[in-house]
Parts: sequence; C-alpha cells; structure tokens
Amino acid sequence: MFQVQFITHFTDSISYSDSVRIALEGGCRWIQLRMKHATEAEIRETAGKVLPLCRQYGATLILDDHVELVRETGADGVHLGLTDMPVAEARKILPKGQYIIGGTANTLGDIRRHAASGADYIGCGPLRFTTTKDRDKLAPVIGVDGYRRIMEGMRLEGISLPVVGIGGVTAGDIPELAGTGLSGIALSGSILHAADPVQEMRRVMDIAASVTMERK
Repeated sequence: MFQVQFITHFTDSISYSDSVRIALEGGCRWIQLRMKHATEAEIRETAGKVLPLCRQYGATLILDDHVELVRETGADGVHLGLTDMPVAEARKILPKGQYIIGGTANTLGDIRRHAASGADYIGCGPLRFTTTKDRDKLAPVIGVDGYRRIMEGMRLEGISLPVVGIGGVTAGDIPELAGTGLSGIALSGSILHAADPVQEMRRVMDIAASVTMERK
C-alpha cells in the first residue's frame, strides 16, 4: 500500500485534535502529532485526547521531536528532524521492534546516516515550499526529479528503508511521486484548507489505493 501519513496542524477553526479526527474519519491510519511551538504539557494533553481516537481507528500515532514523551503518552514512536535528537541516541531510549523512529532527510547523505542509526522510515523533503514550516527552517526544495535521484542513489547503495515524500504535498502529486519509487507521502495543509477536509482526505486515500493497485 502506498502509505499516507497525516501531520497535524491547525487553522482558525480546526484544533490539533480536530485535525486528527478529520484525518482518521477520512481513512488515514498514520498520524504524526506535530505541535512545534507547544509546551510539553500541551503536547501531553493533546496526545491524551487523540491516542484513544487512534486506537479506535487502528491508527499509528507518532510524536514529533519529543522522544521523552513517547513512553509516557503511549505513542507508537517519534519522528525526528535534522536538528532534533540524533536517531542513534533516540534508539537507545526507544528499542527497535518496540517503537518506531522516523527521521527527516533532505539529501541521500541524511538517509544514509539515518539508516545506519536504526531509523524505521524516512520523511524526505520538502517537495516544494510549505507554509506549515517556519521559513527559516525550511530545507532546500527537492522536487520530483530530486526524489528520483535520491531513490536511485538508495537503490545503488542497497538502502531499503521506506521513504515518504513531505513538504507541500497535495492529492494531485501522488501519482507522479509514486512513480519515483517513494513508499508514500505525508500531508497536512492541503487537507485542512480544503472546502471539505474529511472528503479531501478520502480522496487522497482513494488515489493512494489506486497507485498501489497500479504497482502490483
């Protein structure tokens, strides 16, 4: 299955918890709780609200950045950015096979390091400029051709980690991104800013199912 991950965000009318419910109702089964400027107490509180929802829907819940909160909240793992705790250090706290660790990558070198450190998957991006990240923290845009080069580099080096395309991804990008060899995509803003967010999530899941069938 071409995987779809949802990264939480908020709008004037949609809270972080609301965004999780929207994604789950739309069929997504992988949630990354990303609350960049929140306190640990706020993350802990929100995780407590959304974990039962994720369990109800049979979905995976990944925390963004906060390794120390994973066990406490009952989350399934953590996603680490390039400036967060190194994957190798996090793996000492969250044993492989018990917890999922994902790592952000912008280059083949990043992927190489994460693979050697015990990451379970890679979030590679950005595909294009995205407003859900602070402008000063946005890595160089990769683009579709960049994904092709990275996936080919991984093949040549024998690196077989799942790689998910992130950063400004929309439903319309899925067929072309699937063609690069990516394992999936992660999205956020394109869902929440749609006229009907739940329906847009369903549309994304339908397209993902379609490209999965084409790969078989």
